[in-house]
Amino acid sequence: MTQKVAVLGTGKIGEALLSGMIGAGWAPADLLVTARRRERADELRARHGVTPVTNAEAAKNADTLILTVKPQDMGTLLDELAPHVPADRLVISGAAGIPTSFFEERLAPGTPVVRVMTNTPALVDEAMSVISAGTHATAAHLTHTEEIFGAVGKTLRVPESQQDACTALSGSGPAYFFYLVEAMTDAGILLGLPRDKAHDLIVQSAIGAAKMLRDSGEHPVRLRENVTSPAGTTINAIRELENHGVRAALIAALEAARDRSRELASGTKD
Repeated sequence: MTQKVAVLGTGKIGEALLSGMIGAGWAPADLLVTARRRERADELRARHGVTPVTNAEAAKNADTLILTVKPQDMGTLLDELAPHVPADRLVISGAAGIPTSFFEERLAPGTPVVRVMTNTPALVDEAMSVISAGTHATAAHLTHTEEIFGAVGKTLRVPESQQDACTALSGSGPAYFFYLVEAMTDAGILLGLPRDKAHDLIVQSAIGAAKMLRDSGEHPVRLRENVTSPAGTTINAIRELENHGVRAALIAALEAARDRSRELASGTKD
């Protein structure tokens, strides 16, 4: 792989991408990074062998720019980059809620932009990254983006109109599972288990259930039914979940996340 790739604003997700790319065969010499603090840049160089540069140097020298700064900082970054980004550079945005048109309006006409919504399991190479093409991005640009983000997990192409829904489902998704584990751990303590034992029971159950969902090919309803014996413990628990409106609450929560993603896209901050 000979293309130079620059990760701008290299936080935890950006560093996970670097690590994954190196593991997938990218040469550290072909990877550039920018960071707000000099200490952070030096840390990335020491840990991964990559080259710290300024944002302007990244724009001039890299074939692909991956922008991983926070959404509220993206406008300022683009103002800095715009004079230095030729129209043949591939720009990949990892900022939640910001449409490709935001970048296309601020960069040279014809600049290819790809929007990606990844999630924090990138830190353990189990990310779900959702990829959408901007106006000028080609199939080759999408394939290249898949090669990069495929180094830290699974990728999926969707129309950009579906990005807000994907943000609600997978971008924010890990937090819902952490929240559920937190609640189940508290329940385990209430039932008389020590916290560490309750945690281990729930985490291993979650790992096993996720693998069954991924590998069995069975519908989740069928998998649930396989655990649910007539007049047994599971059906009593399911009844209480339904009585308390857990299904409806999840649907409402995901709609709220989707709506907030739309607000971010429109520039609403509060």
